[in-house]
Amino acid sequence: MKFNITVIPGDGIGPEVIDQAKKVLEAISEEYDHTFVYDEVLMGACAIDKTGNPLPDKTITSCKKSDAILFGAIGDPKYDNDPSAKVRPEQGLLKLRKELGLFCNVRPVSAYDALLKNSPLKEEIIKGTDITIYRELTGGIYFGIKELSDDGKIAFDGCSYSVEEIERMGHLAFKAAQNRRKKLTLVDKANVLETSRLWRKTITNLSKEYPDVEVDTMFVDNAAMQLILNPKQFDVILTGNLFGDILSDEASVIGGSIGLLASASIGVDNALFEPIHGSFPQAKGKDIANPLASILSAAMLLQHLGLHKEAKVIEKAVQKSLELGICTQDINKENNFTTSKVGDFIVDYIHNQEDSNVNFKNIFMGQSTII
Repeated sequence: MKFNITVIPGDGIGPEVIDQAKKVLEAISEEYDHTFVYDEVLMGACAIDKTGNPLPDKTITSCKKSDAILFGAIGDPKYDNDPSAKVRPEQGLLKLRKELGLFCNVRPVSAYDALLKNSPLKEEIIKGTDITIYRELTGGIYFGIKELSDDGKIAFDGCSYSVEEIERMGHLAFKAAQNRRKKLTLVDKANVLETSRLWRKTITNLSKEYPDVEVDTMFVDNAAMQLILNPKQFDVILTGNLFGDILSDEASVIGGSIGLLASASIGVDNALFEPIHGSFPQAKGKDIANPLASILSAAMLLQHLGLHKEAKVIEKAVQKSLELGICTQDINKENNFTTSKVGDFIVDYIHNQEDSNVNFKNIFMGQSTII
């Protein structure tokens, strides 16, 4: 099968980790007889430097025509350290979400057995954790009316949601739960916020269409605590923009490395896949950035395209790399591998899935392929 993929490497380590994801997709294309046609475009600080615009029109056009979008990261210290800058890299991503109608952010959080010791939480608490967070992405307080009084002493941020916005999120989350452990937790603040009460009423009504899914509700403050006390209780978490932003970042520490967390941003006609880590400019060009989150984002992209078997192979390859310690320095401090070598291992696994652990352990000890 043939697929058109828009590639947005972005800033910092974005191009380096995206290169590894593309390398892995090429291995998939060779093994499973697919064709991926890439269109590489600009967004972020690199786009500002070249065009003055964080999101050039060419990028929007490419994204709208593609079957899926693979994105690296955006951000640069010269903008991060200048809050007065009127044109900023982040504006490109926010505008792209709006242009493409990417209303739903999906973030899987898993605790890999090989990395349990890396987590700040106790092994017995996190072992077996497997959560998917569904965060509404284009509404709520981030996109509401913003006001500042003339004297600068009173600020206002408005938060609004419609039944339509909540229902389209609910359908996606319920369908995901049906294919997982059939449990959905709505996180809100319905004891205080009118918008949260609308979320709770709407999702309760919608649950009648999904009788096989168990639904519970939880206030966001309790949910934040429960993520630390007992994360295994969660299957699918559904929540609004602000709460989802906070909880997904909190959950990211469970697995022991932010370099393992992929995400998807989904709309009606388009979908974008990206690692959740930032541009990490300190590591730019050093070949030390963890590419696994970007590679797992490519796996999510394949799932979106209906290539579930191919996505599962990538997930197994990542699992094997963690088991054997073929990881970058953020995970394996004593005997680590470079960004490109980790990518090479994933590629070799895809091509040699039946090879033995012994051969995989010998990989890259002075050789470029499995011996």
